[in-house]
Amino acid sequence: MQNTRAIVTVAWCLCALACPVYSQATQEETLPGANAHETTPGPLHSYLFADWGGKRTRLAEKGVKFDFQYLNESFLNLKSEQKERFTSWDRVRGTVDIDLGAWIEKPGWSFHATALWQGGSDVGAYLGLLADPSGIASVNTFRLDSWWVQKQWLDERLTVRAGQFAEQDSYGDQNYGTSFVFEPMSYAFGNLATTQESYSPPSTPAFEIRFVPIHHVYVKSMVVSGEPSQFSHNPTGLVPQFRGDPVSVSEIGFTSGKRTPAIRPADNATTRRGYTGLYKFGASYNLQKFPEPASATLRSSNYLLYAMANQALWRVDPREARGLDGTFGYDWSPPSVNRNNTALMAGLRFNEPLPIHLHNTMSLGYVQNSLSQQFLPPGMPAFKTEHGAEFNTLIVVGPFLWQPVIQYYANAGGGVERAVVFGFRIKVEL
Repeated sequence: MQNTRAIVTVAWCLCALACPVYSQATQEETLPGANAHETTPGPLHSYLFADWGGKRTRLAEKGVKFDFQYLNESFLNLKSEQKERFTSWDRVRGTVDIDLGAWIEKPGWSFHATALWQGGSDVGAYLGLLADPSGIASVNTFRLDSWWVQKQWLDERLTVRAGQFAEQDSYGDQNYGTSFVFEPMSYAFGNLATTQESYSPPSTPAFEIRFVPIHHVYVKSMVVSGEPSQFSHNPTGLVPQFRGDPVSVSEIGFTSGKRTPAIRPADNATTRRGYTGLYKFGASYNLQKFPEPASATLRSSNYLLYAMANQALWRVDPREARGLDGTFGYDWSPPSVNRNNTALMAGLRFNEPLPIHLHNTMSLGYVQNSLSQQFLPPGMPAFKTEHGAEFNTLIVVGPFLWQPVIQYYANAGGGVERAVVFGFRIKVEL
């Protein structure tokens, strides 16, 4: 409880500092993966504490948005080589987004910061899986996750951002993240760390530029500090650490059916109307020397390539959201220096399948992870390809999101074991 109160205090102080602002806050979605909003925040009944005694409305009029949420993912391995075990992971996150334009009398400036407390036990580590059943489990921590100052020009066509944030929050990430529970499809490719691409919450110092050259097309590039031990060297996130070699990542994307925003194409119950789609191709590159297990030499660099697609496939009414969506992604990195060098994910999502007056979805996802045989210890049997599949149902009731899920894994960790996991996600918008 002390950690939770501390997060709220930090975020609330940031809000208070912004009280002189007098313009409308940006409406961009700044939370990735499972943290993102499944429904567009708006009506006060979508928050557990409504208007916070009028503070939410007053701050919004001054250009400040704040967001607090509680997120839990709990699992029970029903069948595996390990003993049955119930695990639970909790996260409390506080976020503030501030429109600085009116404050400094120059439009286009904004500020973002988010901090969190998280802890629990990770069933994916317990079962030795490559595809983690949880999309949020990592390390127990209380940390300032990310912050940035941003400037936009040309009606949001050009954006520059600098601060401390993670590459995996917006490169190689799953646009349908809230619709799935296991880690690759709920957040980002699990093997992006092969090039030391930073992830949330141990974000690192970063600089990014994004450009929308023509309607529906965007290009973006980012450079971060490639720090593999950020939790150890910067446990609080308060003092940026410039360790390791720079890591660069670039992406080009195309959206259909809606305008390409300068920040990130958001997916929620509102934006799913019509035949919208998102297609993106990217590459991550690290100049650092990487060891090759098959020889005593060091490779002078490392890289990873990825392609992803999200598309509305069928609609009951072409102007509405009810219908079927598809998603696909694939990445590859050199097998000589990357143990988990390829990953594939695919899924289907049915929007509003249940005839009830509550927002709901049903989703089926599949993830495949392959290990490089060059990392095989002598005398051991060849690695097998790990397969993971899940089916989940998502229901939103006011500020509450409930998402039960059943998952199946074959060749766990590249071996021969199988596992069946049942669990659920709960999210509460505070």
